[in-house]
Amino acid sequence: MLPITHNLLLSFLETEKSNLIAEWNENIIVSIDDPYIDKINKNAEGMYDIILSIFSKSNEELDVHIQRIAFIVGKERVHSEINIGDFVYNVNSGRSVIYKHLYKLNSEWEELQAAINKINYCFDTFLYYAVSYYNEQKNKVIEEKNQFIDSTHKDRLTLLGQMTSSFIHEFRNPLTSIQGFIQLLKSDHPDMKYLEIISSELEQLNFRISQFLLLSKKELIGKEKSLFSLNVMIDEVLNFLYPSILDTNVRIIKDIKDEMELYGYADEIRQVLINIIFNAIDVLSQYRDDPKIEIKGFFVNDTHIKLEIANNGPVIPDNLLKTIFEPFVTTKTLGTGLGLFVCREIIEKHKGILACSSEEEKTSFIILLPQTRNEN
Repeated sequence: MLPITHNLLLSFLETEKSNLIAEWNENIIVSIDDPYIDKINKNAEGMYDIILSIFSKSNEELDVHIQRIAFIVGKERVHSEINIGDFVYNVNSGRSVIYKHLYKLNSEWEELQAAINKINYCFDTFLYYAVSYYNEQKNKVIEEKNQFIDSTHKDRLTLLGQMTSSFIHEFRNPLTSIQGFIQLLKSDHPDMKYLEIISSELEQLNFRISQFLLLSKKELIGKEKSLFSLNVMIDEVLNFLYPSILDTNVRIIKDIKDEMELYGYADEIRQVLINIIFNAIDVLSQYRDDPKIEIKGFFVNDTHIKLEIANNGPVIPDNLLKTIFEPFVTTKTLGTGLGLFVCREIIEKHKGILACSSEEEKTSFIILLPQTRNEN
């Protein structure tokens, strides 16, 4: 009984080929922008020919033919840049048309089950190969685009480093002279007003310049690592930022009980602390009537130092939180978007981690640094 069913089915499918393919083509979704619109009919015929060979070939032999046409069609779908969902719909539409016409045989469905299983195998395998190929090629395109973006980004930073190293030093020369004269004025006129404010503003300007110089990597020349107290440094930073803290009425809560020492570039770690705390002050001045910054420091497993700098400013949105340490990302009108990027570069160079979390009433920057004395 089964061979007869196969023969009847094969004869039926051959006789109905033109009608089936015509109906199949009537049901498909096709875009006028599809560059392969004229090949859709040919591809349908190729797939139909495979269906006609389901009883004369083994699954292994079918796989070879299915894979060949699937890769051809998959390549066309990649180049056409048409929704892959339309393609999957069109393939399954052909399957539905075949099933619809099988009812003309007036046979028991159970008698056709083996043939139906073979037809399903062809369509499912074809979709698997075609969509897998499509996804693989699309991922390659995305990867290439990402590599191009990364390369462009690096070129941009390299250019920035070359620019900063060539003319930012010119800013520092007169700045150093001005700072020297300020010190002389302090010595000769200790009661003169505004000298401390001028000196503090110059220090801020010097800090901003240092951020740009760090990108060129030339600021490290002649610098050496040293062992320094993180407790003392935090106090120095808070004293340095005292005018801004006083002006915005920020309450500082400090909880660092143990003496914590680090081995590294002290100036760079100082930059990180100034940047994070100053950013918090700047945000709080625009947002809160009761601004607060909490600074906590403690040891983790006797191997690392963890420093948390938290403020009660607004929640940072999730989409921004994911990119907050990327270069040129900023929410400030006049910001460069380099501050937190530089901070991350510094911390990672010291074999540490810099992270940020944000929720209602608390945004925290967490710094994790190794205690071990490591010069590599």
